[in-house]
Amino acid sequence: MQLFKNMTFTKMFLANFTSQLGTVVGNMAFVFYLLDHFSSQPSYASIAELMYSLPTLAVFLFVGVLADKLDRKRIAMNSDWIRAGLTVILLLVLHQGWIAAAFAILFLRSAVSKFFAPAETSLLQGIMKEDQYVQAAGLNQSIMGIFMLFGTGLGSIAYNYLGIEGAIIIDGASFLISGMLIARCRFEPEVRLPNGPAKLKDLHIRVIAQEFWQGFKYIRANKLLLAIISGFLVFGVINGVFSVLPIFTMRYKLSPEHYQTYSALLTVFLGIGFLIGSSIAAVLIQKFSKVTVLISGLILSALLTFLLGMMDGIWIYMALVLITGLILAPVNVVFGGWLPELVDPSSMGRVSAWIDPLMMLGQSVSLGLVAVAFPQYVTIESLYMVLGFCILAVSLYYWVILPSLNRKYQLSRSESPGISAAAE
Repeated sequence: MQLFKNMTFTKMFLANFTSQLGTVVGNMAFVFYLLDHFSSQPSYASIAELMYSLPTLAVFLFVGVLADKLDRKRIAMNSDWIRAGLTVILLLVLHQGWIAAAFAILFLRSAVSKFFAPAETSLLQGIMKEDQYVQAAGLNQSIMGIFMLFGTGLGSIAYNYLGIEGAIIIDGASFLISGMLIARCRFEPEVRLPNGPAKLKDLHIRVIAQEFWQGFKYIRANKLLLAIISGFLVFGVINGVFSVLPIFTMRYKLSPEHYQTYSALLTVFLGIGFLIGSSIAAVLIQKFSKVTVLISGLILSALLTFLLGMMDGIWIYMALVLITGLILAPVNVVFGGWLPELVDPSSMGRVSAWIDPLMMLGQSVSLGLVAVAFPQYVTIESLYMVLGFCILAVSLYYWVILPSLNRKYQLSRSESPGISAAAE
């Protein structure tokens, strides 16, 4: 693959892969730990997921501005190493059985991780050509499929054979390795510092707020970009519920006695779907266009979500999950390949700083509601129905607004070739 001939991309890819693999193992092991030790309190699993999403709302003002103003390589590298240090503290806290303190450490680790993504995305954008964005997005979806194939299984194995402490050690080691790989990468000065040198002490809160607001102005000036990002709040709601719903489905509906085994199998089926979908995504986008793949994929996903809530058989449920993964992968590739084409590299951090809070606000709200309402007030089936309607609402919104905006944007691009836009 042409991308891997770029050694900097290869190192960044391996760093991201290592970090995500360790995180998946640690997070899944922690969920199993909570469900085993606090089975009568399923809200703990939702609270744990909330600790991964809620920090975005605490740091969103800073992450994108810092990624555009300070050294992006140092931000990504230090984010890994700080998380490794916090993982050591998490290990000590869990050894003492202090669950409230463990949630606090998870919150801090997640807050630090929010600085990583805008910096890493901006660095990758700076070392790729425009025609490689979709290819890179497809590759990322393939990796996500691999995590889904093996992540839950590895988390279960690590938890059962190494205990929660062993799984957390793997998590911490992954951050160390990721940080060392990033440290060995070389970037051009304009990639690391696209807006020129700046010092942290010069970025007062007023300056940061102004820069953050510039990101909103940038998004608002591009109606197509604004329309795409507007749906991300609902995607956050969907992601929040889906982060715990499949395990809840196995634990409290389909297989209470063997939920760990089937939860691992569930991600295998979803991963297979993602791998197949990722492999055909570029072909679908080239043949049918980004808009068509996005809208049709979301509509089909909504219908499948309704069906998932009605299923009582494990293997039919698994088959539907596989099909859902196959359909969602090209949708994610559309987003992953489209946004870098619409955003100038010097503003990627500030634009990302608006995307993540929207996603995490929706995710935090949905996880909080699930923690309070399940199982006293809502059932597994009703959660699937709510999610199905949310996905359908976003797909209809995109169906109404995206085609015309995309045509206008393509026309403006053809009239002004220098404008960075999404290639259809």
